[in-house]
Amino acid sequence: MAHNKDTTNFEGLLFHFMDTPDPMLSMLEWLCHRMMEAEVSSKIGADKYEQSQERTSHRCGFRPRRLDTRVGTMYLMVPKVRNGGYIPFFVTERKRSEAALIQVIQEAYVQGVSTRKIEKLAKSLGIEGISRSQVSEMTQGLNEQAEEFRNRPLSSNAYPVLWVDALYEKVRYAGRVVSMAILLVCGVNNEGKREVLAIEPMLEESKESYRQLFEKMKERGLKKPSLIISDAHKGLVAAIGACFPGASWQRCKVHFMRNILVHVPHKEKERFAGLLKGIWMTTDPVIARQRARELSEEYRTKCPRAIDTLEEGLEDALTFLSFPQLDSRKVSSNNMLERLNREIRRRTKVVGIFPNPEAYLRLVTVYLMEYSEDWSVTKAYLSESSLSSLSNQAA
Repeated sequence: MAHNKDTTNFEGLLFHFMDTPDPMLSMLEWLCHRMMEAEVSSKIGADKYEQSQERTSHRCGFRPRRLDTRVGTMYLMVPKVRNGGYIPFFVTERKRSEAALIQVIQEAYVQGVSTRKIEKLAKSLGIEGISRSQVSEMTQGLNEQAEEFRNRPLSSNAYPVLWVDALYEKVRYAGRVVSMAILLVCGVNNEGKREVLAIEPMLEESKESYRQLFEKMKERGLKKPSLIISDAHKGLVAAIGACFPGASWQRCKVHFMRNILVHVPHKEKERFAGLLKGIWMTTDPVIARQRARELSEEYRTKCPRAIDTLEEGLEDALTFLSFPQLDSRKVSSNNMLERLNREIRRRTKVVGIFPNPEAYLRLVTVYLMEYSEDWSVTKAYLSESSLSSLSNQAA
């Protein structure tokens, strides 16, 4: 029996789609148009061509809208509504990070600072000609979500180990482009799971800016950690000592080795670096200090500044050895936060220069919210048993 292509029934629809170049994409496009019509009818209180006393607005044509999906790219004719506008729900239900990125683009346009890079990014997201009202609707509640995450209470858990670092991007501020820092703090809770604990924008790294960061965390309920890992920024180290007396500070061994190796001649660098790494290739503090002494004796004349730097900061870079129950690979350096920062930069570099500090903070925050959510369902970063004694020490 012959089948006609009657699109009024399911069987007819299937045969209709099978005759198209991309059946799956055609089915999705048809479904999207049906959902838009249903949503617009609900929004204005009347079906297409229907006369209704409950009508609140009217259709007024269509606008083309590119939509990129995993099935492929399609171009929809989105119904226009006279009062209040209309954006399909399947467009607004994007990931928070994409909504934040779209808002960055919109702010760049509004402030007249769009670049070819921004325009190319906008087109890749299918948002040519996006309006302020459309973006506001798409990102409704985004700022509130970000602020709620940044200011959530920390009193429900203890965080015995913290990692601290700063992330820099170029931002337009007070009519000029500046390099702006966002100070990040990550920690592990008593179950060993990682969390993003603080995201604070600062125009500079200083003792005062870090002090404000830590005091705000304490106001949110943060208890004194047992171990804090960071680089040796003087302001940061001073703020740790002032805000968390009694907490141990681990100088990031990776940053420390870089600080030492800049004073080593190129011809000596490879061998010197191998011996230097050997200091941290043991969990025995006696062996570590012995290796450091042997390196100092061999290179004191050849590389005096390198040896001075090593001897000056060695004890701070060996603090982790006082916590043998913890995984030394994870608490001897800031690598965990460095990797996170690289991932953030990989995602923010598509913007180039942020239109304002608020756009920068919002985008970074929603990215970090997603990472924190992922961490909550992955295995522990540090074992719960190794942290139990540290939790008991935290004030």
